[in-house]
Amino acid sequence: MTQAGVSSGKWQGFMGKLNIAPTKSNLLVLKKQLTFAEEGYDLLEQKRQILIFELMSRLARARDAEQGVAKALGLAFAALQEAQLEIGSDNIDRATLAVNMDHQVDVSDQHLMGMEIPHVTVQTEPVSIQFGIGGTSASTDVAMTRFIEVLPILAELAELENAIMRLAQELRKTQRRCNALSKIFMPDYRETINYITGALEERERESFVILKMIRDRLGQSPSNNI
Repeated sequence: MTQAGVSSGKWQGFMGKLNIAPTKSNLLVLKKQLTFAEEGYDLLEQKRQILIFELMSRLARARDAEQGVAKALGLAFAALQEAQLEIGSDNIDRATLAVNMDHQVDVSDQHLMGMEIPHVTVQTEPVSIQFGIGGTSASTDVAMTRFIEVLPILAELAELENAIMRLAQELRKTQRRCNALSKIFMPDYRETINYITGALEERERESFVILKMIRDRLGQSPSNNI
């Protein structure tokens, strides 16, 4: 068996992952696509790191907001319970029917890494006298004031929880894309590029061996001995 035949057989049992013909033009296309994929992977990795930072930051703020809401609600319900003990639940129910306050909740979009995250703000109406002198107590006013004070903290907590949910979803999506590029797409392209590069090198060696054999035979032809 000739050296050329041995070299050719080396690559006959191996194919690139993408099953593409081993040509120079295909090699150039694959290298460009691999470079593009590597650049895309770097950008996705940067995005993943930013998403992790933003997510962890909001998780810490959400824990603080939860504690703030729990504390504020605890004070509000304590004042409400004291008012119930002083004037009774029925009187409180009747007194609340006369309350007329207008609180505004505004929801706008803030943009982060191509996402739209709601920004929630609450504008509470200044506390004013809502109850008559008779039939209520000071604890009733305190309870109303404390419940109003909870609203901005609740809005902040709602905004943070919504942002955390969306950031977590985007992080999972970005992580899947990073994994697909680093564990499937780029390895397949690198393996195919190596296959094509090796096949082209083998072809060049085979061509060189064949050319050398032709030259040797031409050099031994009878016409050269005349």
